[in-house]
Amino acid sequence: MIEISGLLARAKSGDSSARHELLDATYMELHRLATSRMAKERPDHTLTATALVHEVSVKLLEGDKVTVENRGQFLALAAHAMRNLLVDHARGRARAKRGGDRTKLSLDEALVACNDQSGELVDLHEALEALSRIDARKGQVVEMRYFGGLSVAEVSAALGVSSATVKRDWEVARAWLLHALGGPRDA
Repeated sequence: MIEISGLLARAKSGDSSARHELLDATYMELHRLATSRMAKERPDHTLTATALVHEVSVKLLEGDKVTVENRGQFLALAAHAMRNLLVDHARGRARAKRGGDRTKLSLDEALVACNDQSGELVDLHEALEALSRIDARKGQVVEMRYFGGLSVAEVSAALGVSSATVKRDWEVARAWLLHALGGPRDA
């Protein structure tokens, strides 16, 4: 495995070739995270795991500043970027459903639109924002586990806390979010 921390340090100092090497070195892992995340989306989602990775890569490596220092922080940042992209996509879809760009639908297309989960993703995002205002670390744990597909060990390393703390935060945050979202849903 390529030393991600070294690439991040070079990228942070402004080395543009390190940015490309970083993307090459992390592409498969980012694709794994995106595939895991997209598996939770509706089957007819217009965004693919590959497209999500490309969008996240642009977000992570844009501008002159690379702000993370290690692999865990990089994956946490990737999870956050995936969350934001999916929520933005869901909001755009919801806007379109409310007539933002009206088009006639066949009955089959209308049935698919009725089964859309965009609203649920936006609701989850808003509840997660509220949780993060109360306890930022619990919000980060949910973001990395749910949106990033990171393991307890990966989240533990990224946040610099024990695995037991991550597990506790995950359980408490899930219960809080379930309550905030109004009761029994697929947790």
